[in-house]
Amino acid sequence: MSSTNQETQNNPDKVVFRGVLATSIFVFVTVIILNRQLIPKPDNIPSWTYFLPKLNALINGTCTVLLLVSLYFIRNKNIAAHKKTNIITFGLSSLFLVSYILFHWLAGDTHYPENAPVRGLYFFILITHILCAASVLPLILLSFYRGLQMQVEKHKKLVRFTYPIWLYVTITGVIVYLMISPYYPL
Repeated sequence: MSSTNQETQNNPDKVVFRGVLATSIFVFVTVIILNRQLIPKPDNIPSWTYFLPKLNALINGTCTVLLLVSLYFIRNKNIAAHKKTNIITFGLSSLFLVSYILFHWLAGDTHYPENAPVRGLYFFILITHILCAASVLPLILLSFYRGLQMQVEKHKKLVRFTYPIWLYVTITGVIVYLMISPYYPL
């Protein structure tokens, strides 16, 4: 057996870290490719495409509530409920990511009007949302892994950073939707 294979078997964290890195890079590159419209859109956009932003806002709002419920459970030492809630939240966030990518591939971007009075506020929220969303994915994946492995101290250290960023992303996702939705081409 090669020393690299043996090293990986002796340290499963390396495999997880590589998987987290690969997943994070894949998602980031996919979003960049879609934003640059490097993949051609289909000739006919399915009619359900314009429902996806509303679905995404609903998912984000649900994740906000679930993250708060998860915090409640862990503060009350209900680890089983905390874990189940986080698994549901992680699953919904994964569904959101697929829906988000699908929408931006099919429909492209919607532009906020230049003459809108809250344009500056919209872009501030949008930019901070995007930066936080891009940076939180690896933290979520690592926090999720540590929690599932019951590596409590490592999980707690990660969640101190992950939780507020993830919560901010879910809240601002809904706000961004509410601010841009009047301008979707329906």
